[in-house]
Formats: sequence, structure tokens, C-alpha cells
Amino acid sequence: MNQKQFEELQLRDDFMFGKVMQNKKICKRVLEILLGIEIEDIEYPETQKTINITSQGKSVRMDVYVADNMNTVYNAEMQQKGGSETLDQLPKRSRYYQGIIDLNLIEKGLPYSALNSSYVIFICTFDPFGKGLYQYTFRHLCEEDMSLVLEDGTTKSFFNTKGNLKDAPEELGKFLQYIETEQAESAFTEELDREVERTRHNEKWRREYMKELLHDFDVKEEGRREGKEQGKQAAFRESIYVFLHDLGEIPEELKQRIENTQDTDLLKSWIKLAAKSMDLKDFMENMN
Repeated sequence: MNQKQFEELQLRDDFMFGKVMQNKKICKRVLEILLGIEIEDIEYPETQKTINITSQGKSVRMDVYVADNMNTVYNAEMQQKGGSETLDQLPKRSRYYQGIIDLNLIEKGLPYSALNSSYVIFICTFDPFGKGLYQYTFRHLCEEDMSLVLEDGTTKSFFNTKGNLKDAPEELGKFLQYIETEQAESAFTEELDREVERTRHNEKWRREYMKELLHDFDVKEEGRREGKEQGKQAAFRESIYVFLHDLGEIPEELKQRIENTQDTDLLKSWIKLAAKSMDLKDFMENMN
């Protein structure tokens, strides 16, 4: 597994970020620094919250999900991958997170006014929009009158540790710099650094991290096996069709049966059967 050891985890890593933000005092201060606001109190952080809207729907696991005393909801995420796929998907991902939060907040039959104000926050170790800014904040504006804001209570903020931090408020700049370099240069980032070190010595969380790594490894291995098996099945189907085409036009129901068969050994046996069959009727009679 090409993964960091537990002792090597930094605040920029999802697992470490989620655990450090379980410290209520730190979580509250991080939100205040990021958003430039004062928060009286927050509900105890519910880290790695998983929201399932339906049994068939895609679930969302969030690094940090908290609410303050005014019922404003905050979702904060770390983002490390800076490839084109991440850049393309990040705006849509923020939209999906916002939607799934709203669906989770409002109960069926309640008025829309019951929706809480909310912030979706992405802390990125890459520039998500390529403008060199340390922060990108998005709210809905009227195209005809840019001074008119759609007061729907939603804000999406993207922070860039590689942005021009000299332009940032001092505390925010020091925080983003700490994520980028691990160099603590303020009282708060020193406190953060101590919390990261404390987390690295938590045996319970070490075991939890190793369990997650093993689970992720098993999922990836299963995906590889399934992919290889599906590729083999596709190749076998093509071989069957090559032989059957010489026997005449393949009936649609026969195609459907071949396509719906997931048994690799059976498909392999059909290749041999197709190769020696005299006609399509002979093949279909002996398929079982």
C-alpha cells in the first residue's frame, strides 16, 4: 500500500484533519480564522459524518460537520489532489455537498425557511482556479445587477495554501502556511502543531487509521479483480461472436443471453462450442 505511516500524517491529510478538529476549541478557532467571523459556540464536532439520503443514493463522508449556536452548519474538507480530474470535479463536488447537506437538514413537509445557513469549505493544497488567490468565495449574484445577492444562506469557500498569502489576514495566512509547510509561526499554529503531535501518539486512532488503510486496500484489490474479470469476459464474448457469425445471423435473444452471462468459465466453454457447432441451432441446443 503506497500510503503514509500513521506517524507521518500531517494536518493536510484527511484522517489527521478530522481527528484534530475533534478538539472543540481548535475547530471553533479554525472556522473563525477561515471565515473571518466570530462564533459564540459550536456543537461538538461530528467528524467524518456520513450522510445517506436513500439506500440506493451515493453517500457522502465529510471530514468535519458542525453547527454553531445560531444553527449555521459548517462542512470543512481537505483537498490534496491537484490533477485535472480534481480541478474539473471540485465545483460540482461542492454543489453536491451543498445539496446533500440541505436534504439532510430539512425534513419532509417542512417549509424551505427551515433550511439552515451553511458553509461548504474546501482547504486545498493546490490552486483550484488558477488565479493565485489565497481564497475564493462564491455566493449567488444577479447577472443583471451584481450588487444583488440571492440570500439563500449558502456560501462556498475554497482556500489555497499556494496562493499569495501575503495578501491574507495574518492569522489566516499563518494557518494556510502551516498546512503547506508544517512550520508553526503563530501561537495558534503552535497549538495546532502540538495537537497534531498528540494525535500521532493516540493508539486508538492509530488502529482506526490502519483499519481504514486495509479497507481501502481491499476495495481497490476487489476493483482490480473485478476489472480483470470483466475484461476477460468481454474478450470471451467477442470470440464467441467471431465463430457464430460464420453460422448465420445471431438472434437477439441469443445475444442477450451471452451479454447477460457473468460466468467466465461458461463463456469460455461457449467459445469451444461455437467453434465446433454446425449451425446456430446446434450451438443453442448445446449451450447448457
